[in-house]
Amino acid sequence: MVILATALSPSTPSDLAPIGRRERVRDACAYCARRQNLRRTIRIALIVGVVLTVINQSGVIAGGDATTLTWVRCGLNFVVPFVVSNAGLLGGRR
Repeated sequence: MVILATALSPSTPSDLAPIGRRERVRDACAYCARRQNLRRTIRIALIVGVVLTVINQSGVIAGGDATTLTWVRCGLNFVVPFVVSNAGLLGGRR
């Protein structure tokens, strides 16, 4: 039984198959999509996104001069902190 288990399981790191790029991306996405991680990163994105929108676009929006580009910028104010907080999450994972 011990011989069979030893033969089936790799004993050295060189016996392990290298992880492909797709598997790494899939693993990273799955890690970021965990409920506790999503709660944290979405909360960060909402808070930072609102602050950035108020700082950068409040005058344009309040003045009634908001264009489609203004609203795209407002959306990016939420996307960028979400991506950055996930990158930090993955960086801290190592």
